[in-house]
Amino acid sequence: MADLQKIVDDLSALTVLEAAELSKLLEEKWGVSAAAAVAVAAAPGGGGDAAPAAEEKTEFDVILTGDGGKKINVIKEVRAITSLGLGEAKALVEGAPKAVKEGVNKEEAEKIKKQLEEAGATVEIK
Repeated sequence: MADLQKIVDDLSALTVLEAAELSKLLEEKWGVSAAAAVAVAAAPGGGGDAAPAAEEKTEFDVILTGDGGKKINVIKEVRAITSLGLGEAKALVEGAPKAVKEGVNKEEAEKIKKQLEEAGATVEIK
């Protein structure tokens, strides 16, 4: 384990130019691209600052994947959530998987998911 820790420490100490050279050597030696590894190794602090900002998602889609055999209850909930008419809500539920709400914040997406699941539906948030 001590040898692995030494390798990690050595990689963390590389400059950007040294990391780029290491990338080229690894690509030649093993025939693989080390672009992602170089980006992490070259960034201060191991790249921890850049990754969370890119992964942070603020808008979510609530997707109805099935009615769980309780179509009438699910249609009622869809109507309450979306203000659709009976025919439109029925078509949405029967056409699952379909988006019930798009571009909502995480809190609202979780609330809608809970409402639909309590009615018997299967739901996922994307």
